[in-house]
Amino acid sequence: MASLASSWNHNHTVWSTKTLEEKNSMKSRIKTAIVASIAVALISTNVLAAGGGKGRSGGNNRGGGSTGLDANEASHLTFMREEEKLARDVYLRLGEWYPDQGVFNRIATTSEQTHTDTLRDKLAQYGLEDPNPDTNNLPQSLGVFTGEEWGWYFDEKFAALTAAAAGSELDALYIGAYIEELDMHDIADCPKVMVDAGYNDPCGLNYTDESGLINAYRSLVDGSENHLRAYVGQIEAVIGVGNYEAQYLSQEDVDAILSR
Repeated sequence: MASLASSWNHNHTVWSTKTLEEKNSMKSRIKTAIVASIAVALISTNVLAAGGGKGRSGGNNRGGGSTGLDANEASHLTFMREEEKLARDVYLRLGEWYPDQGVFNRIATTSEQTHTDTLRDKLAQYGLEDPNPDTNNLPQSLGVFTGEEWGWYFDEKFAALTAAAAGSELDALYIGAYIEELDMHDIADCPKVMVDAGYNDPCGLNYTDESGLINAYRSLVDGSENHLRAYVGQIEAVIGVGNYEAQYLSQEDVDAILSR
């Protein structure tokens, strides 16, 4: 078991798209964003003070239309619909490969299915096209992403993440934890691929002033925190309690989620 952990620790950092310097400088915005007592107006004020905020310059002006969302919010919501599908699809595949490890199917078929359905419904609420209308047509839709703007990214991500998880059950558990860390960052701030394409940073929970999105995104972050705890619990059953190292978020943020 120790050799598996050592092998992963040597290789898994390739899936982190942030440098150590970037992770160490990341502010604790994830935890701030999900505190239920913060009012919508206060969130908007804090975001503006940090240099982001709806309506500021620097965002990409594509999309949005008459939906009530600006281009950043519309593209981010579309992106997150596919990212929640990504999590579900990866976990379903890992559940096939490691049937004795029940955490994959349990999270995929309950929470992640609910999350991707919730964002599908939000797209409909705001009059936006669903990038993956056949999401629930399983197993044909497993690992298939048809979004015009971001489908290519998720095709690549699904292939890369499942390949990284193929070596062992421990590798797969680390991939599960990585996905949850990535998900929390992307919900609260803005996915790196979106920032690289010219969208505002932040563009998610720490950006929007739409109460419908705020409530949905908070719920997603709460779920991802629970999933991260579940994966870390299984990982540390192998490598020892307290030995999990953050893969995408800062260690400070991960330790806070794990109550350390």
